[in-house]
Amino acid sequence: MRGRQGSTALGLAIVLVMIAAIVVGCFAGSGSWAVGPNGDEVGTPVDWRLEPSFSGGLERFASYQELKDFLETAPSYPGYWYYSNERGGVFSLGFGDAKASAVEGNNDYSRTNIQVDGVDEADIVKSDGEYIYLAVDNRLVIARAYPSQKARILCEMELEGNVEGLFINGDRLAVLETHWPTYGSWSEDALSYGDVTRTSVRVYDVTDRESPVLQRELSIDGYYVSSRMIGDYVYLIASGSTWAGEDNVSLPRIYVDNGTVEIQPAEIWHSGTPDNGYGFTTIMSVDMADDDEEPVHETLLLGSASTIYVSPSNIYVTFPNWSGESQSTSIHRIHINEGRIEYQATGEVPGRLLNQFSMDEQGEYFRVATTTGYVSQSGGVTSGNHLYVLDQNLDIFGRLENLAPGEQIHSARFMGGRCYLVTFKKVDPLFVIDLTNPTAPTVLGELKITGYSDYLHPYDENHVIGIGKEAVAAEEGDFAWYQGVKISLFDVSDVANPKEIAKYEIGDRGTDTPVLYDHKAFLFDRSRNLLVLPVNVAEIDPSNYPSGVPSWAYGESVWQGAYVFDISLERGLELKGKITHCSGNQPDNSVVSRSSAPWSSYSGYSSCCIERSLYIGNVLYTISDSKIGMNDLETFEDVGALSLN
Repeated sequence: MRGRQGSTALGLAIVLVMIAAIVVGCFAGSGSWAVGPNGDEVGTPVDWRLEPSFSGGLERFASYQELKDFLETAPSYPGYWYYSNERGGVFSLGFGDAKASAVEGNNDYSRTNIQVDGVDEADIVKSDGEYIYLAVDNRLVIARAYPSQKARILCEMELEGNVEGLFINGDRLAVLETHWPTYGSWSEDALSYGDVTRTSVRVYDVTDRESPVLQRELSIDGYYVSSRMIGDYVYLIASGSTWAGEDNVSLPRIYVDNGTVEIQPAEIWHSGTPDNGYGFTTIMSVDMADDDEEPVHETLLLGSASTIYVSPSNIYVTFPNWSGESQSTSIHRIHINEGRIEYQATGEVPGRLLNQFSMDEQGEYFRVATTTGYVSQSGGVTSGNHLYVLDQNLDIFGRLENLAPGEQIHSARFMGGRCYLVTFKKVDPLFVIDLTNPTAPTVLGELKITGYSDYLHPYDENHVIGIGKEAVAAEEGDFAWYQGVKISLFDVSDVANPKEIAKYEIGDRGTDTPVLYDHKAFLFDRSRNLLVLPVNVAEIDPSNYPSGVPSWAYGESVWQGAYVFDISLERGLELKGKITHCSGNQPDNSVVSRSSAPWSSYSGYSSCCIERSLYIGNVLYTISDSKIGMNDLETFEDVGALSLN
């Protein structure tokens, strides 16, 4: 469903990622351990270097020459940068009910599954309760969706770049795109004269959904990192390369309707702490309602921006630090208010972040979960997991270190005064952590079960949904073989004894769902007892293994579509129905005709694969590259479809 242009530049970016991975090393030092609910040691003392080396905040360059000297003497390859895109990242006020008021006010509809209430996240599919807006193969499609009897395609527009996501705000639609350089343009001259990767936001007036009118287009140098929309303002984050040639430094630029603005050295923040590579990360705000308001921006010269967390008042941008003997993550707090952007604080925590859900802001505190080291399948303690509470200056205020040594974090979720962490190596410990005393985070309880959860979602104040994989302990080493997709419902009302009160397993090893790495593919509404997730089902043919199916065996794809569940505390997880857009699927998951399925070679890129689902009123809409399917939410009867081919 995403655009797939710019393969040459993307290929170069991936190569650079591989280079970056090589520089990651292990580290050692002195450490501590975690304390359980009864004062018992949850972990064991581990030899870590847990104290970050960072001190102080950022400062701006005094002159162009200072910037040039800094880049020329920095321990980095000119133009060195990482390709990075955030994956998925807790609610602030609500508990995950995916509802919104419809345009006409007489039906309800689901919206994008977001992390923080009031902070929207861009996605490839958006709805306002009457229309559906989606990006398909670099086309913008607008469809009348409600009522389903009047559904039709209203508009299709070809777009120029790789579509990163959409925002809808009343009668304004924002389209976010990455524009890669043309083939052969990777040279100092090209970089100096502007043929670089750019990230753009195009704002359309869609009062007439059949004829959108482009109101403004703004671009910034760099590849897309992330974005958020708060009120009328879109905040866009992009990171780009630095290039210090013999005669000049290629400064980042902002491109507006009436010209180009080059960001000056006196506007660029930087740190005195050395890094392996440097890039310009620019944060820009765009007013979707006022076409005359000039964009506001801040630029940081640091490593590669990786993961962000955004609250209604702050953007936290993180940068992995892989220099020296330690691994840490620097965090920068950018205050935002009605489009205004102001850098305010910098801090650092040991370890690396999994994704945006590893971070959370509550009141004046910022909480972060990290992993240091790496999981060893051959045994021995090589990794540890930690939780830090930071104040508004991003100084460490409280800490819980060396949780589950030898494992790594698979998912995190902050819910008010608690944090839920899932670590994994052979079994899945779900940790319940108390954060009511920010100076002393404490493990309240833990649950050990097979498998793990890659995504945690609040059901209510005392129950959590987990989406992950089942697992079987390996006989040949200190690890486990993951199996099919597993959905769990956890009861954490007794914090000292969390329980798995319901679970549902889908398929065999090889079964997958995009929810594991993209929370926007997850649809949940507690008031409707509704849970929907797209799944690619793989099954093993036992006849291929006369001596018994080994735990490491992969299944073959037999079905792709959406699983629709009834989820409640009383009934647990009940499969209500399955919806597919692929011909040749086996609805009963039988083990026949696997090789004939058009998506069996790699279902993730097939046009018939369902990637998103949403509801408007009593109709469930499922969306793939080939069509928008419509089914009655009660009977699952097919009530229509719109072709996207």
